[in-house]
Amino acid sequence: MYLGIDIGGTKTLIASLNDAGVIEEEIKFPTPRSYNMFLDSLENNVAKLSTHEFMGTGAGVPGRLDRKKGVAIAFGNLSWERIPIRKDIIQIVKSPVVIENDTKLAGLSEAMLLKDKYQKVLYVTVSTGIGCGLIVNQKIEPDLIDSEAGEMMLQHGDKLVKWESFASGKAIVEQFGLQAHEIHNVKMWRIISANIAVGLVDLIAIMQPEVIVLGGGVGQYYPRYGRFLRATLKKYENAMMPIPPIREAARPEKAVIYGCFDLAKATYGSVHK
Repeated sequence: MYLGIDIGGTKTLIASLNDAGVIEEEIKFPTPRSYNMFLDSLENNVAKLSTHEFMGTGAGVPGRLDRKKGVAIAFGNLSWERIPIRKDIIQIVKSPVVIENDTKLAGLSEAMLLKDKYQKVLYVTVSTGIGCGLIVNQKIEPDLIDSEAGEMMLQHGDKLVKWESFASGKAIVEQFGLQAHEIHNVKMWRIISANIAVGLVDLIAIMQPEVIVLGGGVGQYYPRYGRFLRATLKKYENAMMPIPPIREAARPEKAVIYGCFDLAKATYGSVHK
């Protein structure tokens, strides 16, 4: 069995998965604002699982990491800084632990589902913020492992601003006063898709993916705006920069958990057989 831990800014999901990557049990709990309280909650909820012996654990962290030291340097929506998170989780779960950025893990999990068709997958999550992960041959691309797509500075109106400041889920709420799931207005979706396209064009030009997978709270509503997004991107297509196919994430709610499994099994599976 393997354990996946998806640490979110407001909630944390833990799940035990068998060797085939099937979820056996899962527990969701609010993420406390205090790191010490989070560790207490994690320990209490791991104890509720019927399985307590794991070949490996994967933990998805919403922030920047020092992977060699097992330290979370900074979290996106939490005030925790320079936390020895790998060591702390090891003490709780009593198994080897690998930590990784949550968006990269989500991208890994979605790329694994497409491995028979695509070898270079760009995963983009559009939720509270914007993040991305490039997966090449079913591995997170090491040269872009700390990339933060939402931090790209792009022209918007008469200013140069961060992409996520005008295209993220948070930006959509600020502009329209509605969450993505509440929007059915075609004009609104045209504006949203145009804002998303601005950043995707740059990512396509630099990374040249074979396919793009959109996830996150906004990404999962791709059927509502996909035709507008594709039409906008096609305007920028040329012989040097073909526009790849775009698809919605297959498992948007649990992509990180499955990515935790994929990375933990790849990292520890063969060692502990």
